[in-house]
Amino acid sequence: MKKLKKIPKFKSEETERKFWGKNDVTDFFDTSKAVKVKLAKLKPTIKTISIRLPESLIEEIKRIANKQDVPYQSMLKILLSEKVREVDASGHL
Repeated sequence: MKKLKKIPKFKSEETERKFWGKNDVTDFFDTSKAVKVKLAKLKPTIKTISIRLPESLIEEIKRIANKQDVPYQSMLKILLSEKVREVDASGHL
């Protein structure tokens, strides 16, 4: 196991940012002891996009959303998220 370097004290966030931009984190941390953490309270970054969909598809999504008592845009996010997980797990459509 290699000897880990000591992390310096930083005068500002900017100097810390520059430091980590130039240095490899594995020189300072034993990544074999890393623990995966889920930060549940953090809201995901949202990006607005524009997408063209057939009106009939939008109406179907609105109908489904109405049955579930959720806004149709939320329903669209739910449906997309479920499909992405499904494709990711199976490796195909």
